[in-house]
Amino acid sequence: MKLLMIDDDTGLCELLSEYLTAQGFEIQSVHDGAQGLKLAQTNDYALILLDVMLPTLDGFEVLKQLRQTKLTPVIMLTAKGEDFDRIFGLELGADDYIPKPFNHRELLARVKAITRRIEHINSLSVPTTNNKLLVNGITVNLAAREASINNSTLTLTGTEYEILALLCKNAGEVVSKEQISEEVLGRRLASFDRSIDMHVSNIRKKIAEHIQAERIKTMRGTGYVFIQGE
Repeated sequence: MKLLMIDDDTGLCELLSEYLTAQGFEIQSVHDGAQGLKLAQTNDYALILLDVMLPTLDGFEVLKQLRQTKLTPVIMLTAKGEDFDRIFGLELGADDYIPKPFNHRELLARVKAITRRIEHINSLSVPTTNNKLLVNGITVNLAAREASINNSTLTLTGTEYEILALLCKNAGEVVSKEQISEEVLGRRLASFDRSIDMHVSNIRKKIAEHIQAERIKTMRGTGYVFIQGE
């Protein structure tokens, strides 16, 4: 699988390129935000590793412009302790984040969690009309990995789709944040980790463009429940 790394730390790029290449990935590295955006827009990558602090265009602007045309999975590389960077990146549509400095094994685990999803999609047969969920006005096509409302497709990132599908499969039941993190992000939920909250917030906003009534209810201190309706 081909990955794009956009980071102005050339030493880090070299080390990670060597490490991830040994794990079977093909890595392309660039050190400038504008150049990285152009490559991301004109090529198909399985995943993008995107630093926040970049010359010409910062990581937020790269992600914002990228999300106007492509839903390529993105892991943001943020400064340790910068909660604003993490939250803002997730609001813009990042799939996950990892604070610097990080353990290379942890990064590999995050990358594999997302690329396994891509491999699963590629292994699917031609979508059929039988593999669908219809819950309270929302249709989730499990084969095509799409969600729609009144035949209008919701523009969801891969992570957002996975969370919505999980909630719909368990409609009427509480799904804990821990379960969502482990099943969707492929990692245990850390203390004070707001990534699941932000992904759910993004899903709600996109649903609200079509349906005004609440569909995902927060169970304080527990998780979320998709409302089944009448």
